[in-house]
Amino acid sequence: MKANSTDTGDMYARILDTAETLLRRFGPEKLTVTDVARAMDMSHGNVYRHIPSKAALRAAVIARWLEKVSHLTDAIAQNAGPADQRLREWLVELAVIKQRKVTEDAEMLAGAALVVRESPDVEQEHSARLRIQVIKILQDGLKDGTLPHAGDVGVSASAILNATFRYHHPDLVAKGGAPEKQLAALQDVVSLILAGLQRLPE
Repeated sequence: MKANSTDTGDMYARILDTAETLLRRFGPEKLTVTDVARAMDMSHGNVYRHIPSKAALRAAVIARWLEKVSHLTDAIAQNAGPADQRLREWLVELAVIKQRKVTEDAEMLAGAALVVRESPDVEQEHSARLRIQVIKILQDGLKDGTLPHAGDVGVSASAILNATFRYHHPDLVAKGGAPEKQLAALQDVVSLILAGLQRLPE
């Protein structure tokens, strides 16, 4: 009997669950398709039907991990509250999530760093999702009047992410000192950003 798409999706999720567990335990360099197959008590051929290579396996695990981050921030982007408040909340939440990853998820961060070198499109897609969320907030800010100077929302979104980069890039977060001091500094940067976005056009 031919497997349906639900069965295929369930198997793919199980493979990624197992791979993530192994990556956390042994690190990204030692994660292989054969290891996953052995842990799942199945032939490596079955795993290869879903994941074609070791690099693809690592990329899939990290891509799903990053999707969880963007899912959390998207809840803020889609909120119905005032856009200026949501922008601050969104930027702070992203920084808090990344701080948590640095302190509690070292193996996954190591995997992410490796994947970015092997498959840069994974990080690029993650960054694009975040940028789309900021664009949504800025568009809402133009509509509700809380961010009247958002201007070209695509350009503004990129500028906002660049201005706050050091507070959500894992390597810089890891070297940035005490989390509470980083968040306090971020709040100052966000206040400056909002002051510019809220200034009425002349």
